[in-house]
Amino acid sequence: MTPILFETAVFYAFAAILVFAALRVVTARNPVHAALWLVLSFFTAAGIWLLLQAEFLAIALVLVYVGAVMVLFLFVVMMLDVNFDALRKHFRSYVPVGLVVGLLVAFQMVVLLWNGTRGAGAAVGTSTAENTRALGRLLYVDYVYPFELAAVVLLVAIVAAIALTYRKRRETKYQDPSEQVRVRRADRIRLIDLPVERPAPAAEPAAEPAATPGTR
Repeated sequence: MTPILFETAVFYAFAAILVFAALRVVTARNPVHAALWLVLSFFTAAGIWLLLQAEFLAIALVLVYVGAVMVLFLFVVMMLDVNFDALRKHFRSYVPVGLVVGLLVAFQMVVLLWNGTRGAGAAVGTSTAENTRALGRLLYVDYVYPFELAAVVLLVAIVAAIALTYRKRRETKYQDPSEQVRVRRADRIRLIDLPVERPAPAAEPAAEPAATPGTR
């Protein structure tokens, strides 16, 4: 099989897996299964990017999207307060889907590595070495001003989002360092001279009258 036919076959295989995984993401009823299929779709899309000699986009897809999706899923599970004891009871039901996704990812990695060891893979390796450098040179040299402008726009959007959603609560207790520095000793301590109040002496009990002779 020629390298061109091999790459074409790998592309169609990855495309079929990507379409099937994307369909399973929206049709799976279990959110854990949907997340696993989403990871598989990202890995497959990264493999297609590698076939197109865009290794930077492939690595960015894996590092950003796969990592972000898994972290987001973890936060969602923590926020929903999921009963993990109930999940452990159905742990075996997740094993088939996990094995299928893991085997497909491993198959894709093996195919890409095997393709890289061949003659066509060597040519791809030499070209991909210049791909990231050319992209960085184009982004940070030719389009450096639009890149910086986009960064400023994103920064302004972040600040605006924080300013719009920030609400000062009156019951919130906080410290103002400027007021703490300007304070004087007289403001911190206030001496008050209070008169001493002594308790009134207790009244003495009245003496009993002496008994007269002849009386009982």
